[in-house]
Amino acid sequence: MKKKSGYVILSFLLICFGRTTMSQNVQMWLTNTDKTVLFQQQHGSLNFGKANDLGNTPLICVEDNRTFQTIDGFGFALTGGSAMLIQQMSPVARHALLEELFTDKENNIGTSYLRISIGSSDLNDHAFSYDDVPAGQTDPQLKNFSFGPDKYDVIPILKEIISINPKIKILGSPWSAPAWMKTNQDTRGGSLKSEYYAVYAKYLVHYIIAMQKEGIHIDAITVQNEPLHPGNNPSMLMYAPQEDLFVKKYLGPAFQTAKLTTKIIIYDHNADRPDYPISILNDPEARKYIDGSAFHLYGGSIQALSDVHNAFPEKNLYFTEQWVGAPGYFSKDIPEHINKLIIGATRNWCKNVIEWNLASDTQYTPHTDRGGCNICLGAITIQGDSVTRNPAYYVIAHAAKFVRPGSVRIASNRVLELNDVAFKRPDGKIVLIVINNGDGVQNFDIWYLGRIFQTSLNAGSVATYIW
Repeated sequence: MKKKSGYVILSFLLICFGRTTMSQNVQMWLTNTDKTVLFQQQHGSLNFGKANDLGNTPLICVEDNRTFQTIDGFGFALTGGSAMLIQQMSPVARHALLEELFTDKENNIGTSYLRISIGSSDLNDHAFSYDDVPAGQTDPQLKNFSFGPDKYDVIPILKEIISINPKIKILGSPWSAPAWMKTNQDTRGGSLKSEYYAVYAKYLVHYIIAMQKEGIHIDAITVQNEPLHPGNNPSMLMYAPQEDLFVKKYLGPAFQTAKLTTKIIIYDHNADRPDYPISILNDPEARKYIDGSAFHLYGGSIQALSDVHNAFPEKNLYFTEQWVGAPGYFSKDIPEHINKLIIGATRNWCKNVIEWNLASDTQYTPHTDRGGCNICLGAITIQGDSVTRNPAYYVIAHAAKFVRPGSVRIASNRVLELNDVAFKRPDGKIVLIVINNGDGVQNFDIWYLGRIFQTSLNAGSVATYIW
């Protein structure tokens, strides 16, 4: 790509010079890593001018004739612990917070996508499934199926969010099957017993239908959170051949029989193993049930996601988890997550980006014992009715507020130490997110439809431009 950069820029210029548009104002929302500006609209004059205003500064050219994937949204994991903390707020403070998070009006951030756990994750105060029975017992008819603790926090919070943003997309991920279905009879580790494949598929169908009855539509589920990491509590080991068999013989047919529209997404683990989803997608019997693959980035390179896209371009990609370690380092976390997730994941075909997790308290709780994350910093910290906004909040804000669901990624070039990604929204507006990865202030020009405007960013700063 570097060897061809001059040719690419020239190609962009040829296209841009051949097109014109009327002068228009540009909005700019800025975050500085020294915290002097935190996701604030800048009110200086940014206006497109004539093409002959081109100077000697770096040039980003945005081209909406080249389009890529459609965006589903940007957001957070609403863990059981997150929901519990939000539910404990006073009704007025809670509703104000949810308005801020889930609408895009005024200074709100417009979260448009949520990931929730099917049963508990490791950021609940204890591990549970939706069909727990006493040790030594089983329930193959799922007579004891119940939302359990989620009835008191996750479901009420989801309902309030939906009342604020009815179009919110929700992804469900299981951390473990019920312990009685597993080889080790434990919430942590072990694998799904082969004799319970059909029952577990039925369990997941039960979940989707039960949520529908609560007025909560599950847009998609992943088959297993981090199937190659059995060390969390809860967790469950599921190698690619097992997931392949489960999808093609049990889960896919069960969804089809129940006439569910919920998407099936495979893998849901690190970018160092693109072979895992590719091996499953190579099986045509499984592939017909699969919408796409999901990734985290605790290992591997974000560019590996394009390997999966190139192997199966008709299948979608999702970015479903990345944490910020406590206590958080703003000057490091903002550039890293903007570069790797907001820009990196979308440039490598992801339809969404989800940060882990939405909320924790000042002690980074709740979390389970025997493997729960005790240093996961929430996008917000909640203490009573007090809310502190942390790096992941601003990372998601820079995309979610402006890149609305249905937006399409469009072409833009990257120059020198500027990294960027561009989108065209359903309303026709263009959104460009740029970060300065250099050591000093960078002046640069932005082209669109044969017009130009000039701007600058401090080292490490990120800006979202809208026109």
